[in-house]
Amino acid sequence: MNKQLAVALTLLLAGFQMLRASTPVGRAMERIIVGPDSHGFVTAVSRRPFHPWGFNYGNGGRLMEDFWAADWKTFADDFRKMKALGANIVRVHLQYGKFMDGPSRANRVSFQLLSRMLRLAERMGLYLDVTGLACYRPGDTPAWYNQMDERQRWAAQSNFWSAVAATCARSPAIFCYDLINEPISPGGERKPGQWRSGSSLGGYDFLQFIALDPGKRKREDIPVAWIRVMRAAIRSRDTNALISVGLLPWGRQWGWLSGFVPAKIAPELDFISVHIYPDSKKPGEAMEALRKCAVGKPVVIEETFPLSCSASQEEAFLRKSKAVACGWIGHYDGQDLHDFRVLDHNGKLTIGQSIYRSWQRLFVKLRPEFAP
Repeated sequence: MNKQLAVALTLLLAGFQMLRASTPVGRAMERIIVGPDSHGFVTAVSRRPFHPWGFNYGNGGRLMEDFWAADWKTFADDFRKMKALGANIVRVHLQYGKFMDGPSRANRVSFQLLSRMLRLAERMGLYLDVTGLACYRPGDTPAWYNQMDERQRWAAQSNFWSAVAATCARSPAIFCYDLINEPISPGGERKPGQWRSGSSLGGYDFLQFIALDPGKRKREDIPVAWIRVMRAAIRSRDTNALISVGLLPWGRQWGWLSGFVPAKIAPELDFISVHIYPDSKKPGEAMEALRKCAVGKPVVIEETFPLSCSASQEEAFLRKSKAVACGWIGHYDGQDLHDFRVLDHNGKLTIGQSIYRSWQRLFVKLRPEFAP
């Protein structure tokens, strides 16, 4: 290398280093708050619009607590893959039995991993929808938890949320606390310990009751009382993060089968979360269900997927949903478009994987429009 070239390269490198030092690498992560119009979200300081666009997290049909302690690399790689696909939010599901060793005793290792996940999300610039009180795998739910009466169970649940909020309170990566996935308020008396719905999807029961005996209470009043208890527990530790509940949708046949009525619970929540899977055999019902959630608070479709419809029908629903919703969260199960290409090339792509691929293709396609 001649002397003049060496000098030129030295000056060029010095100039690059000065530019790098004076130019921010990226925006600092800000808290997300409800926007001034109460129909969407903005960043807390810069007031930039924020549209949740992401995935419910899983890996190969596993719950994250099944492997994240022993295989953090897979967990972190999945976050990178979701980010690369264009996600700005990940919904994670905390299993009650893995986080609580007793009604008021937290599991130290699980909460250390929760803290580690917060740091990962902050580095990745991914927000978290932290959904709690999950009892998806019946075998993972402690017997003592199921044996509680309503008062004891609500107290144990509030202890869970107090511990979670205390761990997460300082992290700007927390988009929201989702109090529970697809809860049900009882329409009549249930047997002692019968907190699970009894339904099964891939070995998991995603629904649970918040009470066993309504007594003289109105069914739709029980969720209000329950939410107030959980919200108080969170706010005692975290006064900032948003709070919601992952609702089952309204249906033409059963109405609000869950007993959680958006207009009734909206005053207790920061926004409405609803799970809607368009059904090709029920044209128009998905949008009808979504409109029932327009009660003066932002609306996030917290679960959606071409499970009972084609990808094109899912796309049509999503485009129409923009009239009501301001956020959308689908599903991820440990494989991305590159993984699907390899499987397809080797003739090993399953029907289920093909559906996930169709969703991810749609997710990538719509991202510039839905979460600019």
